[in-house]
Amino acid sequence: MNTRLYWKNRIPFFLLNVLCMLALSFFLFATGSSPDTVLFIVLVWLLLLLLCTAVSCHLRRKELDRLLHITEQLKRRCLIADVMKQPPRAEDQVYRQILRLSEKSMLEEIAGIERERTAYREYIEQWIHEIKTPITAMRLLCENNRTPFTKELLAQLEKTDRYTEQALYYARSEHTEKDFVVREITLCDVIHQAVTDNKYLLMQNHMTVDVEESGLTVFADEKWLRFILNQLIANAVKYRRDDSVQSASPAIRFHMERRDGTVRLSLSDNGIGIPAGDLPRIFDKGFTGQNGRSRQGSTGLGLYLCRRLCDKLEIGLEAHSPAVSGSGRLPFPDAPNTGTTIILSFYVNHFISQVQE
Repeated sequence: MNTRLYWKNRIPFFLLNVLCMLALSFFLFATGSSPDTVLFIVLVWLLLLLLCTAVSCHLRRKELDRLLHITEQLKRRCLIADVMKQPPRAEDQVYRQILRLSEKSMLEEIAGIERERTAYREYIEQWIHEIKTPITAMRLLCENNRTPFTKELLAQLEKTDRYTEQALYYARSEHTEKDFVVREITLCDVIHQAVTDNKYLLMQNHMTVDVEESGLTVFADEKWLRFILNQLIANAVKYRRDDSVQSASPAIRFHMERRDGTVRLSLSDNGIGIPAGDLPRIFDKGFTGQNGRSRQGSTGLGLYLCRRLCDKLEIGLEAHSPAVSGSGRLPFPDAPNTGTTIILSFYVNHFISQVQE
């Protein structure tokens, strides 16, 4: 509470008391009281007025500061009226009742919005599961009738399937803990699965993939990690270097190592890279940056979802441009100062490692 404002608000009350003092003084003088007696009465009155106001200000400030502290500790601050004590002052009781009414109205609106969100999310999930059936059927038809046209169509079906997966994972990303199945997985196996998911996209864009074989294992959810890798591979393809200045063909390289109590997985490409000004914001929701505006088709959701899922899975995520490997060396010596590297850091559970050893 602002003490200065509290005293300022009491100015009308003080003016009323001053008028009462003057009226009493005139009355006492009219009845023959001595000036010393009148002055003594006025001073006592003034002293008691200031003392009572100061005590009232202190108690009021203490009570309001306590309410502010309680409010700051609440997770849902709109529930402050439920934890407030019944105030003794009549006007404070009215304010408390107003808070309770507004709280009830707000909770009703929140409940309605949550019901709508839940219904919408369930509809989106159901729609995605339904749309996957014709996508799978079209993929089988194309596989059984191989022509140059069906190869192009398969690449587009991969892209369509990736966008539907992105929508599904976005809808589920708020409550990912309900779908977690954390177990020990081999990183190479998940990488190969992600590459297979995007094989037609990689072939269509003449991308070469180099996976450094390693037996390193981590504890994570295989499905969610595979989705993250799919997003990173799709970004590497989208922002590949098309100009003829670069002699090497577009490529993606995976590097794995154990370092500083973590298992680090690096995905490097020799594409156009990320401008230094955009690098700190690439994980922000909806941020497309300079590359996204020039290449078109960017939604700004892919890396945002990767960051959100990594936070849920407690996986470290960082980006470097130009590309560097996890150990700091250049992954593409023939194309230095190009490309981007995304590093996933999986924290090693020392207790489990000791038991396994």
